[in-house]
Amino acid sequence: MKTVRLQYFAILREQRGLAQETLATAAGTAATLYDELRARHGFTLPGDRLRVAINGEFAPWDTPLAEGAELVFIPPVAGG
Repeated sequence: MKTVRLQYFAILREQRGLAQETLATAAGTAATLYDELRARHGFTLPGDRLRVAINGEFAPWDTPLAEGAELVFIPPVAGG
């Protein structure tokens, strides 16, 4: 198990009811972590509709997670 910090924006923040949290997980990648979060929190967006940033940089979904990693799941943004 490793502990990671998560930040949520837009619809993910609304669905989770939090802007950030710290979580213990056995997930090895951002993709498996997001799958875990979808099951746990009922997120409606599939992973292929999001971008992920790990420790302040956009990263591939298969990037291995390290202890203390900070992840931001970024949903599509609408604007005008």
